[in-house]
Amino acid sequence: MGDRWQVEVDRSLCIGSASCVHHAPDGFRLDTGRQSHPVAPETDANEKVLAAAEGCPVEAIMIRLLGSGEPVFPPED
Repeated sequence: MGDRWQVEVDRSLCIGSASCVHHAPDGFRLDTGRQSHPVAPETDANEKVLAAAEGCPVEAIMIRLLGSGEPVFPPED
């Protein structure tokens, strides 16, 4: 993977399950309100961040290709 991603968490959906932190401990943190946020909103594409997005029980994590905005996760229908 040579792409760069923009990672966002919809904090209105986040339930603080910490699944993202489990899958990608270097990619996500929970704040004092147990809301997730990416450590680096712009990051190199990597499997751990993708696994975190796929494992989020409420699909609060969005990943887009940096520059084009093309969705990586969730995929467009």
